[in-house]
Amino acid sequence: MSFSDKLKHYSKRKSFKYGVPFLIMMVAGSFGLQQFSNLRYQYSKKQPVTPDEMKKYGVSMKKRQEVTLETEYDKVKTVNIDEWENKRGPRPWEEEGLPSPAKH
Repeated sequence: MSFSDKLKHYSKRKSFKYGVPFLIMMVAGSFGLQQFSNLRYQYSKKQPVTPDEMKKYGVSMKKRQEVTLETEYDKVKTVNIDEWENKRGPRPWEEEGLPSPAKH
């Protein structure tokens, strides 16, 4: 029995027809995922940019402020919640020059 005869014989079996492509995809997929995970871990090791480095490139950064519950509460206290107006934003399909629809 020659190699081509054996190949024809095995190619007619379901286990060969569906099993071999499945195994090839599993092995190839593991190598592909390995490349993606290497990229993830390669770029996750980067350190954040410091303000001194940003000044060197001409970018001014705001100083970090501590955000606490009390400071945010003080900001919210100044908002007037009794007199507010619901404003409808423009839709992508509307022209900007048109007035907004009448209120109900």
